[in-house]
Amino acid sequence: MSWWILWLALAAALVAAEVHTQTLYALFIAIGALLAVVLAAVGLPFWLQAAVAGAAAAAGLAAVRPVAARLMQERRTAPYRFPGMAGGLVGQRAITTDTVGDEHHPGHAVLGSERWLAMTDAADPLPAQTEVVVAAVRGTTLLVRADGAPHLS
Repeated sequence: MSWWILWLALAAALVAAEVHTQTLYALFIAIGALLAVVLAAVGLPFWLQAAVAGAAAAAGLAAVRPVAARLMQERRTAPYRFPGMAGGLVGQRAITTDTVGDEHHPGHAVLGSERWLAMTDAADPLPAQTEVVVAAVRGTTLLVRADGAPHLS
């Protein structure tokens, strides 16, 4: 069997996954698979291809990924530097772009320069152009409260 084709297809799928996740995990596994492509093309046995692919992926994940992830985080500028991602959004200020109601009548808010789906737990909907604070994150939806509003939960 031509193992290099399998390794190449795996590497391509992992690169595509990395493009979508940008977590730097799939990238190093893809690099290991690309090394296996070379070994398969030379005609080395499958067990050696798999061992080199695994070792290269493990080395990249252990040695290179932490440094690369730290450098990527340092390059991000406010308001995109959120420690802990969703947890870091809590307490950030945003502004509503349209009327924001409960979960059955969500609206939108701009946080940083990105538009997010938003809802409120306040009794009355928040009108457009209201300054709000992110109280929680539920999936990809922000739970917002008017700046200075009491906590209702």
